[in-house]
Amino acid sequence: MDYQPSIIRDPSPMENLEKQLICPICLEMFNKPVVILPCQHNLCRKCASDVFQAANPYWQSRGTTLSGGRFRCPSCRHEVILDRHGVYGLQRNLLVENIIDIYKQECSRPLKKGNHPMCKEHEDEKINIYCLTCEVPTCSMCKVFGTHKDCEVAPLQSIFQGQKMELSNCVSMLVAGNDRIQTIISQLEETCKTTEDNSRRVKQELCEKINALVATLEEKKSELLQKVTKEQEDKSSFVQALIQQYREQLDESTRLVQTAFQSLEETGGAAFLMNSKQLLTTIVEASKGSHLGKIEPGFENMDCFSLDLEHIAEALRAIDFGTGEEEEELNEEEEETEEEESQERRGDAPQ
Repeated sequence: MDYQPSIIRDPSPMENLEKQLICPICLEMFNKPVVILPCQHNLCRKCASDVFQAANPYWQSRGTTLSGGRFRCPSCRHEVILDRHGVYGLQRNLLVENIIDIYKQECSRPLKKGNHPMCKEHEDEKINIYCLTCEVPTCSMCKVFGTHKDCEVAPLQSIFQGQKMELSNCVSMLVAGNDRIQTIISQLEETCKTTEDNSRRVKQELCEKINALVATLEEKKSELLQKVTKEQEDKSSFVQALIQQYREQLDESTRLVQTAFQSLEETGGAAFLMNSKQLLTTIVEASKGSHLGKIEPGFENMDCFSLDLEHIAEALRAIDFGTGEEEEELNEEEEETEEEESQERRGDAPQ
């Protein structure tokens, strides 16, 4: 992370770090800090509880039946909405807690003279200077007689304070950067959630529209099937009636044949002639052919019920997501085409 040299030269870096770790309510260092979503500011858990209780006097404890409450962040006045868990539903900021622990250790740790590092080349010499040329700590003997005699050196304590100041400011900037990153993460998570909600809504609308279209097709299919069934029943009824008539005629002709055979078996001339003339007339009349109805060639065809659904299939395959502007342009083009066709039919088409 980049930082400005002017920040590094701040004469009180530890104070700057401490300011970042102060609660805006109790003005003390954070104690069990919690993150206030979505503004990402921090409060002590107890201070957050006090602010929440003041803004929601009827909220008693985590066992309450109330749904939650709200209060405003004391740092930015952003409205914070909590669920039924109240401040116990807020996440603890473990990063800030760790930084506070490190800060307290640095502030309370005394300088241990007995553990002062010694020079590796001069075992009896303490490391008490800093080589600016080689950027390493060393001892006075190394500067006078050793490997750093031609190097530029500085007091160890001044370099120590400067680098410690630089590290403290970097930590402060890292904390501020972490807050910004956490804010961005929360925004991205909210964007992801909103995207999922919008996708779920669009999917539901799409299913409803497609299901309505399918229901319309099912309704139309049922209507067309009824027409085909009606035609089938009418034709079948007509043919069955003809079959019945022809069967009756066949039965009558069969009986007439039997009567003729019986008459042929008559041996007496007078008896035969008494019935033969009427029988001959009846047979001749029957042999002239049937006067019953007939069916036309192709009567059994159902070609009149054929459907050409290719254009509808193409329209279905062309279904896709589009903007409202595209639909408006398409409607305008269709209206212009209809108007031109109407003018041509009236004979006053524009020249």
